[in-house]
Amino acid sequence: MTSTNRRVFLKNTLAGAGAIGLAGTGLFASAKELQKMAYGGSPWLSHYPTYLAIENGLLKKEGIDLRWESFVTGSARLSAMMAGDVDLAGFGSISTMALMARGVKQFYVVGVPENFGKVEGLFVKEGINSIADLKGKTIGTAFASSTHLLVLDLIASSGLTPDKDINVINISGPEIIAAMKSGQIDACAAWTPQFNILSSMPGVKLLADDTSFSLYKEFGTTPGPDLLVVKKSYAESNPEAVKSFIKAYFQSCEVLKNTPEKAVPILKKLTNLNDAEQLQTIKGAEWYTLDQQKDLMAKDGKFVTGLQKLAEMLVTYKQLDSAPKVSDWINPNFI
Repeated sequence: MTSTNRRVFLKNTLAGAGAIGLAGTGLFASAKELQKMAYGGSPWLSHYPTYLAIENGLLKKEGIDLRWESFVTGSARLSAMMAGDVDLAGFGSISTMALMARGVKQFYVVGVPENFGKVEGLFVKEGINSIADLKGKTIGTAFASSTHLLVLDLIASSGLTPDKDINVINISGPEIIAAMKSGQIDACAAWTPQFNILSSMPGVKLLADDTSFSLYKEFGTTPGPDLLVVKKSYAESNPEAVKSFIKAYFQSCEVLKNTPEKAVPILKKLTNLNDAEQLQTIKGAEWYTLDQQKDLMAKDGKFVTGLQKLAEMLVTYKQLDSAPKVSDWINPNFI
């Protein structure tokens, strides 16, 4: 979701390892010519293209010297961007909309990496076959995240009420596995990599993924679509660098879309998944290309309309006080 309160990893710095030994060959710009840029990431899907573009040298080829910074939560990543510590980052739309709703104008949404609808979902213990079967039971999920919104939407769509009919408690992604094993909860909503672990856990099954989300059926909108975001001041000062980053980013998306097996050895260093899990996770997402961005970023298009409906839903579920006009932050000029 969003990422949102997503995806844990130690703070790390990568300096284009894939380009080692090539700087003097003329294939890449010399170090003094490279545009310095900082990116805020994590092991979540939306950061795969950036990590891949660092490791395989695509960013160096485009003249970018990228510093990778990892953050425990999406909110920490957003705070770092607002403070000027990172220039670009991937974010879940829920945390991004929370800033929009507060009138924060210091960033642009400049791209959409993927649709992760089949690698996030609600898992239940055996014997539970519907949302109605969860009445009187407990669901664990990370609050203010895409999985939280999925749970609230699934409960409402079944005619039930959170906290009255079903107990929904706040558990972070990394703690969900232990909570399911211990019996603390009867169900949980999670994203990858916890999604992969739960998928193979004995006595646990997937009841619904993001394709069951009400807005997905009409707009193809998951509970917290991933967004590529750039700090406004950086973009306005370095527009060509942002365009170069986006070019390399979506070249990586094409690798993930067309030859995912080539990305597995690189990405598993980020995620700690095994080969099979990593390949399954990559294939579980629908990776968007640069050519698709113009339609996705159209302010009156289906995707942006879906984001607006999502913002309004967040108000309904008391996750936001008011719905921002999302299109005000959409900027397709760097594509």
